[in-house]
Amino acid sequence: MLSVGDIKDIERIASNRGSILCDKTIKGMIRTGKLVKTDAVDMKEVFSYSGIELSDIPCELNDSIQPASFDIKIGRSFTVVSNVTNNGVIEFDTPIEYKTMECDSYLLLPKQFVLATTQEYFILPDNITAFVEGRSSIGRLGLFIQNAGWVDPGFEGQITLELFNASNFAINIKSGSRVGQLVFARMDHAAENPYRGKYQGQTGATGSMIYKDFEKG
Repeated sequence: MLSVGDIKDIERIASNRGSILCDKTIKGMIRTGKLVKTDAVDMKEVFSYSGIELSDIPCELNDSIQPASFDIKIGRSFTVVSNVTNNGVIEFDTPIEYKTMECDSYLLLPKQFVLATTQEYFILPDNITAFVEGRSSIGRLGLFIQNAGWVDPGFEGQITLELFNASNFAINIKSGSRVGQLVFARMDHAAENPYRGKYQGQTGATGSMIYKDFEKG
């Protein structure tokens, strides 16, 4: 249980500028409804009423908290390009068609590319950014896990991951597998213009929307 004293301690730690978040701070912020979404308790008014206590973090989230990071797991959504209209050439300013599958495992063939998603739904405050790091153990199998590598402050949603099988053998990717870490970092100040972009609130493996950069509005 999280006491009032614990909450004040978390607020004090969280006020430190320009630092990587440790496990204690990550755990405390999750308990107060930040960083990772959980339906375990109603956490929206935790700072409004002194004396409120929160229940423990669900086991599946607690097990994901590392000394200075949070483990991310593969979800059940996988997306591939299904059609390109410009004679087989992808253009940045033209939408392309995707096919999304919901399944417990996906067999990624050699030299094949697929979009996947995290199981977790993240909620970053306006003064927290995050870095996505793939697991070395998985990279050594030839599975490259990437995204832009950076999550902007203010972002909310599941994180789409780009998976590429660089090996000469098929790799079976199972939902729930631990594939990387999210490292949270506190900025020196809250962002004046936190992320409110085209991927805000995304769920599932989401295809590229780069074509929207070229739309006139």
